Amino acid sequence: MIREVTAALLDFPTPLGLRLHISSLSTPDFASSYTLASTGLLSGSLSYLYTSLALPSLSSATRSLPLPAFTPSSYRQLLPLRPPDPRWWWEIWHAGKRVDTRDALLYGRLYLPRSTLEALYLRRLSPTSLLKINAVSDARLPNGGSALALLAQDRGKWSAEYMYSTDSALLGVRGLYNFGPDPRTAGGEGTALAPAIEEGAAMVPRTTVARGMENEAGEPVSRCSAGAEVFYGLLNKSGGMSTGIRFTTLPAHTGFPYTMTLTLNPLMGNLSSSYSVRAGELLSLSSRFDFNVYSYESGVAMGMELWKLRDLGGLDGRLSREDEKRLGRAKGTIEVGRRKGLFDQEDAGGGNDVAGCLKARVDQRGNVGLLWEGRIKELVYSCGASIDLRGGKDIVNGVGLELQYSS
Repeated sequence: MIREVTAALLDFPTPLGLRLHISSLSTPDFASSYTLASTGLLSGSLSYLYTSLALPSLSSATRSLPLPAFTPSSYRQLLPLRPPDPRWWWEIWHAGKRVDTRDALLYGRLYLPRSTLEALYLRRLSPTSLLKINAVSDARLPNGGSALALLAQDRGKWSAEYMYSTDSALLGVRGLYNFGPDPRTAGGEGTALAPAIEEGAAMVPRTTVARGMENEAGEPVSRCSAGAEVFYGLLNKSGGMSTGIRFTTLPAHTGFPYTMTLTLNPLMGNLSSSYSVRAGELLSLSSRFDFNVYSYESGVAMGMELWKLRDLGGLDGRLSREDEKRLGRAKGTIEVGRRKGLFDQEDAGGGNDVAGCLKARVDQRGNVGLLWEGRIKELVYSCGASIDLRGGKDIVNGVGLELQYSS
């Protein structure tokens, strides 16, 4: 929960071999996907998804979605905290009886030719709690498979996850606490209920004034959070724990957005610090330093993400008024992706002006990862390579290409 930005910039996977993904949203509540891969051996998978919450306005066609919808920006700026929805918002009454239900999502994936089955069940229990159950069936696993149950709670000010895994009878709990005002109280960082005149909504959130780190307008500009996790295996009688702290800027911050994290595993002696910054509208940078207090081993990794826009200029190097509008929409689409991770249909035109995204990382051992993501007509592709600068003759460890198509 704390190191998401750093992991996205420094631990992104690079494709290996040739892989083809074909997806389709058959109905507003049912989707399917098929994958074919060749890495010396031919393999693939079939996956299906069902949701009780229909998505009639969601467009899944590759040609109508902007490129950042498939490859969202790694640096996702957090938004101000907001309180959870009141329970009565979820109530639906008909003829004096409650008829509302809790939304659920079902997902299944079959890997071939290994015949490994993966399943996922999600159910929204309340505005603040979510139940998640993962299961894997494989004859090569102990007891033929395993299952993981997770109960997540989000109260705005703090969030927690409680988990149990059948693998070694593992029990675990982790939580995140946000310092500063409580969005559930009046004058907190998040929102308060207020009547508004908007079509289709009787009550909408309204931003309130923050009491903590804020600008002249009273908007919070940064947030400090602390988290920890503890787990214990009942069968193997072993456990572990880790703690961490994160400081990040919010959209009201006028300078460069940045995130700093510090994590510690006291049992293993691992200490890790990271710094990520969005140095420009199209450029994000990240660095990480790892150190073990017992063995004195250390590691350094650096990474970057650079978005490239299509060349919209004319022969004289100047932009027309229409091209300036398209360029503004393209930058706006990337900005929305960083802040929300969502891309509305009105931003699709600007997102289609994005030519591609380059990701690169390197560590102190000379391991280099390169990834380029772009679009060719209605196909979204990702090509990358893993390079070992100290590998001598075998300097290239792997090269791959992935193609995605959705209808």
